[in-house]
Amino acid sequence: METLQKTALILTIIGALNWGLIGVFEFDLVASLFGGMNTALARIVYALIGLAGLINIGLLFAEEPTRK
Repeated sequence: METLQKTALILTIIGALNWGLIGVFEFDLVASLFGGMNTALARIVYALIGLAGLINIGLLFAEEPTRK
């Protein structure tokens, strides 16, 4: 897996964990770490996580490597 895709996967996992925290505990980790939901830094992080999700769509259509 190339570096960009691994980075995107890590960001996607972070986003999923953040949504899990929001759903279960009503706690937005990204917002609390970066000073609120509407700060520039938090919005950049949200945008990067969204972009990472789009990049990882390619994983759905990637062929699995064959093993010998």
